[in-house]
Amino acid sequence: MNKPDLRDPLQLLAFGFGSGLAPKAPGTFGSLAALVFFPLLALLTLPAYLAVVAVAAVVGVKICGHAAEALAVHDDGRIVWDEFAGQWLALAPLVPVLQWNLQGALWLLAGFVLFRIFDIAKPWPISYLDRELQGGLGIMLDDIVAGLLAAAVLMLLRGVMP
Repeated sequence: MNKPDLRDPLQLLAFGFGSGLAPKAPGTFGSLAALVFFPLLALLTLPAYLAVVAVAAVVGVKICGHAAEALAVHDDGRIVWDEFAGQWLALAPLVPVLQWNLQGALWLLAGFVLFRIFDIAKPWPISYLDRELQGGLGIMLDDIVAGLLAAAVLMLLRGVMP
């Protein structure tokens, strides 16, 4: 296994600007780093936000595949661009309604925790995608599905507890 090279722009993105190099829980640190960008992204309209997330997911296939090849490992846990895209997708239901107050912070926390639960527990179909798909697509797709499931639960919770 090779060492990450953060001078390579694609690896810099793949490793979440270094957040994925945390010695423990790199996926959680990657998801936390994704939250740093959320306030800026949340200024967009929902369609524009979703377009940015879609672009992040599509280019993430190349970014993550490149990093995996450079490391000579299929899905190195330090590759966290997939967590960025998945976390942003999980938070999409908050974009049109988020208030920047304590209640809004609690909804952000809920979106973060839900995404981490789905990403770590990997219930079906996430576990299937994680196991069966290879390369950049395999790295990205399980986190995209985790983000979609987290977003669905977040929408349900918002409907029950506005």
